[in-house]
Amino acid sequence: MATAGLSLGLYEAQQLFYSSFPLASVMEIVTKEEFLLEKVKYFRLIRQGAVFIHPTDTIYGIGCDATNESAVQRIRSIKQRTSMPFSIIAPSKKWVYDSCDILPEGEEWLDRLPGPFTLIFRLKGSSAVAGSVNLGSNTLGIRMPRHWLSTAVSELGFPLVSTSANITGESYMTSVDDLDENIRHKVDFIVYEGEKKGRPSTIVKLFEKEVQVVER
Repeated sequence: MATAGLSLGLYEAQQLFYSSFPLASVMEIVTKEEFLLEKVKYFRLIRQGAVFIHPTDTIYGIGCDATNESAVQRIRSIKQRTSMPFSIIAPSKKWVYDSCDILPEGEEWLDRLPGPFTLIFRLKGSSAVAGSVNLGSNTLGIRMPRHWLSTAVSELGFPLVSTSANITGESYMTSVDDLDENIRHKVDFIVYEGEKKGRPSTIVKLFEKEVQVVER
């Protein structure tokens, strides 16, 4: 609570807000097999706004329902990231076509999915994802990893935020051993499948006539 006579700044107010979210007393780390065996439970948690760490075909990410504004804001608080948009894992290529303007060059790159790419398209409208995902931008980064997680997202039927599991500007997670403690205790669960030695996905900008490819 704020001291009488003093007003909270925006950052302090946000921290107070996020501290109100209940945290598990013991962090739950599950394997792929455990996640899939109890996917009804974990799907329910995700639909209810859970924030979790997940594997991909490249590195570990922090995810949540990309249509849930409060869950997306939790990720921004955890990562200490107030600017720059997040990418999402799309539930299907149909969702991408329904939500984004796809130029001919974009169709060619979509044919390469699933794969280690983040394709940035212009959105048709603002309702496809929560506002805090792309911060009012008219573009959106799309991922469809060559990984079992893509099948899970397809079953969920809505997009997931997928952003590297790290504090902004710090090293990204490659295993649970190097996961930042400030992140570990603020997510609801972790799906873990061992050390990841990949690099972040290649960014392909497809919202202008000239395609731009950014290796990371």
